[in-house]
Amino acid sequence: MLAPDKFKGSLSAAEVCAALAEGLRAARPDVHTVSLPVADGGDGTVEAALSAGYRRVAVTAEGPTGELVDTAYAERDGTAIVELADACGLRRLPGGRPAPLAASSYGVGQVVAAALRAGCRRVVLGIGGSASTDGGAGLVEALGAVLLPESPESPESPGSPERPGSPAGRRRHRGGGALAALDGVDLSGLDPRLRDTELIVACDVDNPLLGPHGAAAVYGPQKGATPDDVAFLERVLARWATIVMSATGTDHRWAPGAGAAGGVGFAALSLLGARLCPGIDLILDLVGIDDALLGADLVVTGEGSLDEQTLRGKAPAGVAARARAAGVPVVAVAGRSLLDSAALTGAGFSAVRTLAELEPDERVSLSQAADLLRRLAPRLIDRSWPDGPACSVAATRPAGRTEAGDGR
Repeated sequence: MLAPDKFKGSLSAAEVCAALAEGLRAARPDVHTVSLPVADGGDGTVEAALSAGYRRVAVTAEGPTGELVDTAYAERDGTAIVELADACGLRRLPGGRPAPLAASSYGVGQVVAAALRAGCRRVVLGIGGSASTDGGAGLVEALGAVLLPESPESPESPGSPERPGSPAGRRRHRGGGALAALDGVDLSGLDPRLRDTELIVACDVDNPLLGPHGAAAVYGPQKGATPDDVAFLERVLARWATIVMSATGTDHRWAPGAGAAGGVGFAALSLLGARLCPGIDLILDLVGIDDALLGADLVVTGEGSLDEQTLRGKAPAGVAARARAAGVPVVAVAGRSLLDSAALTGAGFSAVRTLAELEPDERVSLSQAADLLRRLAPRLIDRSWPDGPACSVAATRPAGRTEAGDGR
């Protein structure tokens, strides 16, 4: 079974599967492959659900800085899989230019609203890859909450000249910068369908909203925030948390995961009644990996870089844990590995192969990843498979896509 995550900046998880399958079949025509691309709640979450048999539902939404983007959610049997990264995440920033004060989570709220209108009553929201630090204010605004502004002459109003990089025009009232101008929130207009909807947030971090381990301090710089921006965002997120507490009577600012996705975790917990769950386990359950493992002889997983983050709930570690529990050996393939043999063995990998074995230049590796994966694929079997008669990477056909050339 081929169950990799994406190779970020190079290939999607499905493209990784395709390259590996082609390389394996070229070396061993008798190998039978089943592809089950996976994700951990960030980029590729919807794609993983589609590969597992969900249907694509197209939506037009606002990107992080207001430009309309074509996105989608995945749906099956009333369950919607929504991916923040594809609606308003980092990769949707125009020209890749960070907008630490202007970027908003509004677009993902529009996608959730579309799923509710379509009758979905279970929504799984993957929040990895966020571009914003708005405390989830955009998310709840798109779902019907009204953000009440204070006087436009506020000294920290997001349109004031002392806030460089602030949004302009209609966008000045969204993003983390706009939180400075809020005086309250009216929840009476929240979509009533939320009351009958199970909202699950796929979240792999336990950061609170505020403090040295909070959304602004830890993730703000990754989204382009300067030290002054981080201090400003910390103040306005605290202001937002107090506003929400006044409206709801509850205070989730210190809850584990509240700081995820720039505070989207906080808004989902505080205002939408969401439940936060580890992203990879949630996605693996949704794509049916346990059923897929029942007849598998070997699992191949991986991602662009195997490092310490991999061991903290990223997709390859999650796949390895499931495979180990099922008694199926698992090997990993990556662009590079920064983990020592003890860490890899402890995580359940019986072998690891990297593109760096074939191409030490990282720039070339990124641009030629598909070809390198095709060349590397036979080594996965050579290292992990006993010599003998015809063998298969998987002997069953789960919900994932079956590769061409496997006899069907």
